[in-house]
Amino acid sequence: MLSYILKRILLMVPTLLGALTITFIVIQFVPGGPVEQAMAEARAAKGGGGGDSAYRASRDVDKKQIEALKKLYGFDKPAHVRYWEMLVSFAHFDLGRSFSQNKDVWQLIKDKLPVSISLGLSSFLLSYLVSIPLGIAKAVREGTRFDTLTSLLVLIGYAIPGFVLGVLLIVLFAGGSFLDWFPLRGLRSDNWAELAWPARITDYLWHLALPLTCMVISSFAVTTMLTKNTFVEELRKQYVLVARAKGLAPRAVLYKHVFRNALIPIVTGFPAAFVGAFFAGSVLIETLFSLDGLGLLGYESVIRRDYPVVLGSLYLFTLIGLVVKLVADTLYVLIDPRVQFGSAAK
Repeated sequence: MLSYILKRILLMVPTLLGALTITFIVIQFVPGGPVEQAMAEARAAKGGGGGDSAYRASRDVDKKQIEALKKLYGFDKPAHVRYWEMLVSFAHFDLGRSFSQNKDVWQLIKDKLPVSISLGLSSFLLSYLVSIPLGIAKAVREGTRFDTLTSLLVLIGYAIPGFVLGVLLIVLFAGGSFLDWFPLRGLRSDNWAELAWPARITDYLWHLALPLTCMVISSFAVTTMLTKNTFVEELRKQYVLVARAKGLAPRAVLYKHVFRNALIPIVTGFPAAFVGAFFAGSVLIETLFSLDGLGLLGYESVIRRDYPVVLGSLYLFTLIGLVVKLVADTLYVLIDPRVQFGSAAK
């Protein structure tokens, strides 16, 4: 087991390098980089006019500005030198400095984390805390009216895009055309600092209700149906019939025997669900409810060609995703001792 974990940790290095290398190469061919954008803004601020001599003078100034901007952003160095410097910095967990905001990338990510933690962690936990019990209940009651009705509701929720549901909730409950029960912007009220702690928690949950609903509804379907199908498959196996024949109570069979075996396919989805909910977020949901999180930061950094933020975020999120995947794989052994790694499987 230990040798397997060490091998997986060593394999993280080429995976990280591959992701960073591909992104770095693609960036070199993307038009409209930070230098071009800065020059376009400068020209727009200056305006036109002035004749041919003025045009030649401005062209000379533009060349000097371009050279200065290239030096400022580090583009005066060859691509392989910039690539090596990036790898050395990332090895020391130095993610660089944002071109557009002139802030440390680490600081930018930390500034956006409260929103992403609130939305991502809450939606992740709520999805699994509701979907797994619901999937088990559907498996036990397979073919009943409860199974049919809940499947219909879950699939309807899955079919509605999150941002469409967000618009609908705003119109109905956030001061649109009908009710004004929930706030529309941010995760805290203006007087949040003046409130007592119970009132702060209530205010926080009050602001979180609508965006969290939009993010969770669509994620219910996959986990719920996966849980149901996995449990139905296990309930039909021979060992369940033997346990029932021995007189074990249905609840004991379900939770002492079936649950552990059925949990393995569900655990495989933990890394992608965790990283996706916690870090990727939803740009449209964040924009719709005026939430400044990591999803919006990533989108804006791509639009502005803010390469340090793009590469720094990619490095951090890929590393966290690999670690979470490793943790999920090691959990297999705790859930099912029959799972072995490496030489132990021989």
